[in-house]
Order: sequence, then C-alpha cells, then structure tokens
Amino acid sequence: MQFIDKVKLKLKAGNGGNGIVAFKREKYNPLGGPTGGDGGSGGSIIFKVDTNKSTLLDLRFSKAIRAQDGENGKTNNMYGASRDDVIVKVPLGTIVKDLDLDEVIADLNTLDSEEVICQGGKGGKGNFHFKSSRNNAPDYCTLGTPGEERNVLVELKLLADVGLVGLPSVGKSTLLSVVSNARPEIADYPFTTLKPQLGMVKAGDTSFVMADLPGLIEGASEGRGLGHEFLKHIERCRLIIHVLDMGHEDPIKDFEVINEELKKYPGNLYERPQIVLANKMDLDNAQENLEKFKAKYPDIEVFEAITLINEGLMPVLYKAAEMLKELPQFPLYDPKKADQKVVYKYEEPKEFEIFNEGNGVWRLEGEKIERLFLNTNFSDDDSVLRFSRALSRMKVDAALREKGCKNGDQVFIRDYSFDFMDE
Repeated sequence: MQFIDKVKLKLKAGNGGNGIVAFKREKYNPLGGPTGGDGGSGGSIIFKVDTNKSTLLDLRFSKAIRAQDGENGKTNNMYGASRDDVIVKVPLGTIVKDLDLDEVIADLNTLDSEEVICQGGKGGKGNFHFKSSRNNAPDYCTLGTPGEERNVLVELKLLADVGLVGLPSVGKSTLLSVVSNARPEIADYPFTTLKPQLGMVKAGDTSFVMADLPGLIEGASEGRGLGHEFLKHIERCRLIIHVLDMGHEDPIKDFEVINEELKKYPGNLYERPQIVLANKMDLDNAQENLEKFKAKYPDIEVFEAITLINEGLMPVLYKAAEMLKELPQFPLYDPKKADQKVVYKYEEPKEFEIFNEGNGVWRLEGEKIERLFLNTNFSDDDSVLRFSRALSRMKVDAALREKGCKNGDQVFIRDYSFDFMDE
C-alpha cells in the first residue's frame, strides 16, 4: 500500500434550502392562510477516525468534497428534505488545518474522534413560520444559509509512544522487527525504510507503540536524503530511542549529526527524553568506540545490544516502559508561543464589526449580521423591512454613526453595498 500522509482538499458543505411563500387556496376555504414550508438543511462534512485505515491514500485524488444542498420548502407546510452528512474516514492521528486561517481546526487523536469540519447551511423559514395573531397572512420567507467552505490540509501524524531515530542502516528496522510483530523491509543498504512503520511492543505488564522512521543524514533539514519529511510522525512521541552503529567510523559524530537535525526541526523533538542504544556491539571496533562515547558523554546512560540476534534489548524496553509511566503527552502546539495557534480555542463571536476602508466606504463583518443578511430575500419588501428593523435592534446605525459614517457613504456586507441614510 502506498503511504500518503498529506493531502490538500477543498471542502464545501451543502447550502440550506429556501423557505417559500404559499397560501392555501381551496374552493370552500377562502381564508386558508399561509402554507409555505421551511427549507431543508444542507449536509455537513464530518471527519471521523477509522482504525482500519493507516494512510490518506483514499483522499489523494479527491481534490474537492461537497455535500448536497438542502431542498427548498414546499406547499401545504411541507418541509424540504435535509441532506445526509458526508463522513470522511481518516486514520487515527490525523489533523485538519485550515489553510486560509493557518490554524489547526481538528486533531483526531482518539478512537472515537469525530469533528464537523464544514457545517451545513440551515434551511430558510417558509411564510407559515411567521404566522401570528398580529399577522395571519405573512407574505415573506427567509432564504437558506450557505454551507461552510474551507481549503484544508489533511495531515497524518502517527500516534506512537516511542520513536526510533538514527542514521540509515544502524539497525532501527531490525530492532522493531525483533521486539514487535511489525515486518519492515530490512537490507544491507541505506534507506530501506521509505515510510514509517509501527509496532506494538510489550515489556512486562506494559505495552507501548514504537515507530521506526526513515533514516536521517547530515543536511536533512536542507532536503538531503529523505529530508525531514517523516519527523512529523514522532511529534507525538514521548520518548526517543537513538540507535547508534558502534561499529561505524565515528559514532560520536553520528550522534551529534542526528541531534543537530532534531534541533532544526520545528517540533521541539530535541527536547524529548532520549535513550541511547549502542547497536552492533559484536563488531571489532565497537567496544573501543563505546568507551570513547562514554568518555565524551559521561552523563548519558547507554544500553549495549546486538539487535540482529535479539541480544541486550529487554533492558532497553523495560527502561522505556518505566520512563513512559512518568512522561506526559507532548502537545503539537505550544499556546505560549505567539506564532502558534491553539487547537480548539473557542472565542465568543461578535454580532458585527465595523471596518473603515477609506473614501466613504465601510464594511460590516460578523457571524450574526452576515447570517441575517444571507437569510434575507431582498426582492421582497417585507423581508427588507424585517432586515432593517433587525439592524436597528442591533444598533448598527448608531455604531456606524459613532465611527464617523456619514450620509451617502457606502456600507458593504459581503459583496453587496448599501447607501447609509442618516435619519
């Protein structure tokens, strides 16, 4: 299976159906009254975790996903049909980023994760909805609201507790294959691992997920080798096992090269706790290199192993299990940093905001006022009157006047303009 971990999509939820104006017209019921039904709701686009998926391959050729629009209302007070939501199934560990806002809007990191990414539009109200004792024959209705529309980046960040890092061919894949049921490709040449591999590891009464990543080389941050492309898959890892080939020419330099690349990756990976695994201790110069390494880094605990024959690995696994009991989850985004967004941060929406664009041009923005605008049928005088009264209740005129808006100035809501009349 091809490993796809990043996809750009254009999403459009369904628009709400319009309400209609209708009256009952029967031979023996001249005062039948209004019977215009409400429009149906448009379908939403919902992302949901599917544990049977391990890649975003299904979305690779889906440039756009659109939900159906709600049906318009009908006569005899019949509602228009609401449309079904579109369920997009993604692997565990998927995040959804709004490209226009440059912020994460969903982090699907639990088995029951399900997030509405684009909300479907609500149906408009038919004239039956406005019948009252003061107006028993209303001849106006409201329009359905548009469904949300987003340009998103869907990105998979694997959920693993422990990540294996190191130069190519140091034995990471062999380690994973020996301690778990994973079956990564293993060969005696560099870059045999071309996509991340996951395996479940058991140490005593503790189990954890280990991820084997394609090897790093010096200059990966500048695009050499496979670059930093796969480091995002250990952003969620709480612990890193740094595998060194002690039979290599200079393991100390290897250790420093990898840590330097981790520093350059914008995910705080260098700050994660590390366990150093000295692999291939059966080679001739391994013991000598190990002594040099311990002399250079006396405070680092080093575990000796020969992964090929499963020698010396259990102490490493027990150490990892012990450390994981104390290590917290690392957030993907640091709310203390001004340049990073906070996932799921909710802010109470304002009714409206006023922007002075100069030369007598003003703009009104805000969820409530735009929803009111989109609900209004401007070809109907009664609907326009209701819209005007609603603006007065929201004190929009007074707010514009206070900001300096003058008689005859243009006021925009979305792409439509109105002349300001200072009464």
